[in-house]
Amino acid sequence: MAVDGNWNLTLNTPMGERSATLSLKSSGTTLTGTQAAEGDSAEIFDGTVNGDDVAWKVSITSPMPLTLDFKGKVAGDTISGEMGIGFMGSFPFTGARG
Repeated sequence: MAVDGNWNLTLNTPMGERSATLSLKSSGTTLTGTQAAEGDSAEIFDGTVNGDDVAWKVSITSPMPLTLDFKGKVAGDTISGEMGIGFMGSFPFTGARG
């Protein structure tokens, strides 16, 4: 599928711009993989893919325990969308195939 592979993400957060790496694999409408940032890595969960639309969640512990809720769209070698950060709202993310 178009989403499979490694991605370099730029996350626009309330604490400034952050970088993350994302490794994705799709099987039908299920999306699995890992996301890493600032030395921490975690398995994504609740991942879905529907055509070019993708969604996944990842739990982080730094700077505080949160679940990040990603919803985006793949267009060729780019990915972009919104990252929900619990009570703080949603913020944009972009990325390119790595």
